Amino acid sequence: MNKLTTTGGRAELRRQARIAQTLGSPFVSDLLHAAERQLDRGPATADLVVGWPGDPAAAALGMRLNSALHALARRGKPRHLADLYRGKHDDFDRAVALAFDAEDDFICEWMRYPTQTNEVARTAAIGAALMEIRRMTGLPAELLEIGSSCGLNLNLMRYSFNLGGRAAGDARSSVRIAPTWHGTPPPDVPIEVIKARGVDLRPLDPGDAHTRERLMAYIWPGQVRRSERLERALEVARSFPPMVERANAADWIGKQLAQPHPSGRCRVVLHSMVLQYIGDIDRVRIADAVDAAAARATPERPLARIGFEWAPDRSEVQLTLRCWPDGERRMLATAHPYCDWIAWRGMST
Repeated sequence: MNKLTTTGGRAELRRQARIAQTLGSPFVSDLLHAAERQLDRGPATADLVVGWPGDPAAAALGMRLNSALHALARRGKPRHLADLYRGKHDDFDRAVALAFDAEDDFICEWMRYPTQTNEVARTAAIGAALMEIRRMTGLPAELLEIGSSCGLNLNLMRYSFNLGGRAAGDARSSVRIAPTWHGTPPPDVPIEVIKARGVDLRPLDPGDAHTRERLMAYIWPGQVRRSERLERALEVARSFPPMVERANAADWIGKQLAQPHPSGRCRVVLHSMVLQYIGDIDRVRIADAVDAAAARATPERPLARIGFEWAPDRSEVQLTLRCWPDGERRMLATAHPYCDWIAWRGMST
């Protein structure tokens, strides 16, 4: 292993700890700092972290380790770690060290799987973008989501939204999403999705207990509203199972966009917090597939692409929209990574 990679893995834990502090979770910050200090107590995990083969930031290595420890605490073991999460003490170093001592193999194996947040609050941003598309085209949407995880975003038309005072979605839904909103509300038009499909390399089953455990472990301790919202979204998904295929994203989107595009609907390619996990070659292939479909777009068969992703320098999360046959790219908003707030710009830029 090279020195740069070794430094990168440990540095990523410290970097993510600083981000957690900035985002209002001193607990996660202290946990990750302790994990970096105690890392050698878990030889398998240490080898994985310091020898990570790719970009540890893009892989969200800190969040993988944080979620592994949270999963253990939710299981009640080791007890000292579980007690830390319950607020019975604040000895982070000893709790993490004991976890590495007893559960090194579990932590290491857990971290080999990609992050699985599937944060449903992000559908507030996605829904607002769909409202802009509806205003521009006058048409309902057909969603094609890249990196769907459990597919909870595909059920967004079954959630209830308050977007800067603008009600949208299903008012009767138990999943209620109301981010702090800055700026004017989105257009006063409905969110109408007539078909929604997604793809993931490892799609999760909303009816599976292990899926629930993995998703809940990625929610930071103390975020009760996020936990409750996720539970309710999983209930909706059990009643309305999302259509998520297991496949390579670039292969899948190419095939979907090559299918005949029925008149009277806007085909929407959607991705949220996933491009960082897709390799450069596949990202180019996805862009090429979208460009090929865009060349065929007409006012009766428009195409759109919605992105909710980190800016290239990771300074902010941006909600972007590009719609064809117009083809102009617009940044609709910046937002909190989990959509606690949205700073809306709409079509002004």
